[in-house]
Amino acid sequence: MLKINNVSVKYGSFTAIRDINIEVEEGEIVVLLGANGAGKSTTFNTVSGLNRPFQGEVIFEGSRIDKMSPDRIVKAGIAQCAEGRKLFPAMSVLENLKMGGYVHRRHRDQIKKTLEHVFELFPILEEKKDDPAGSLSGGQQQMVAIGRALMAKPKLMMLDEPSIGLAPLIVEQMFEVIQQINKEGTTILLAEQNANAALKIATKGYVFESGAVVVEGTSEELFTNDEVRKAYIGA
Repeated sequence: MLKINNVSVKYGSFTAIRDINIEVEEGEIVVLLGANGAGKSTTFNTVSGLNRPFQGEVIFEGSRIDKMSPDRIVKAGIAQCAEGRKLFPAMSVLENLKMGGYVHRRHRDQIKKTLEHVFELFPILEEKKDDPAGSLSGGQQQMVAIGRALMAKPKLMMLDEPSIGLAPLIVEQMFEVIQQINKEGTTILLAEQNANAALKIATKGYVFESGAVVVEGTSEELFTNDEVRKAYIGA
């Protein structure tokens, strides 16, 4: 479904990621592990069209997308749930969710159906649909961010650090929802520092260090890798 082939990205003279190779098959949950600044978000932003690689290519469903505009990439079927949620805090929960469905604005029935599905996944959001998004708890705001991405009806959803800053119980619930979204047909590319939780639901993963992929393998291989456990799982 998604192939990132030998991609390198610079910010000015600084090379943020170099020679990245990642492959995501349809139906998978693939996790990118690594510390802050390792290159995970840069990789996501490159897939989304927010960054342009100076080397390599990004292929989605057989077509090259690294020269496409971000809005065309969303229309092609890729939605990103950004790190830090990036909500519109003064707007209501409902307004934030509807913003995610903007690419389908001419298909009101579809937007309504998708919105109902989001409320099924996150019932608390229906209760708080008229509240300003900025008034919600951190966990509820993350639900809005995921729901907003779902409103675009993506084939591939990229989730950037969805567990950051959340209580352990909320993290567990969030990962259960991610699994449910995946089982319903959405392929997931997940960036996480919480390796323990992420590898439990992932098919495979890639470990980033200093802008490069240094280890890759199935979730079981990474979970039992001594260096990965020492660096990211704490055992």
